[in-house]
Amino acid sequence: MKRLLDFSISFVGFIVISPILMVTALLIKATAGSPLFYRQERVGLNGKIFKLYKFRTMVVDADKVGTSVTTKHDSRVTPTGKFLRRFKLDELPQLINVLKGDMSFVGPRPDVPGFADRLQGEDRIILTVRPGITGPATLKYRNEEALLAAQADPDKYNADVIYPDKVRLNREYVKNQSFLGDMRYLLMTVFGRPFHE
Repeated sequence: MKRLLDFSISFVGFIVISPILMVTALLIKATAGSPLFYRQERVGLNGKIFKLYKFRTMVVDADKVGTSVTTKHDSRVTPTGKFLRRFKLDELPQLINVLKGDMSFVGPRPDVPGFADRLQGEDRIILTVRPGITGPATLKYRNEEALLAAQADPDKYNADVIYPDKVRLNREYVKNQSFLGDMRYLLMTVFGRPFHE
């Protein structure tokens, strides 16, 4: 049922927002050149690796310089990228991932292989569901970039504080997931409502 809803909504959504996708692609091409998309390996359902799609918001090869996390005032983010990230427009291509079945609308955010490898014991329950575009951890850390920018060592703070808390939230989501709960997270995402545990 969830997969059917994901496919139906993403299919219709892709058609509806196609003009926005085209304008965004043209804007990136005109101001930052190619490539238009950023593709990154992520860990999905049952540990399967897939390519996650986003509009490119940073300079080319940004992952080879700077920290492994992105902060609010990251110099690697292009001017156009700042606008896209502010309104979450860079996330729109993930509708492709939902259509393909790599992702769901609601679920734990998919980690890169290095972080997913840290999941041990009960935490590996997170890999038994499709990762999502939004969910409790995503909502709680909606302002993650600003939070990291305020830290002396963003990488360490992410590894020691944010990541373990996200794992906890995602583990609890998988254990207690429901249709009504997913609808709640979707509405909170759309209307920008804060997450309260």
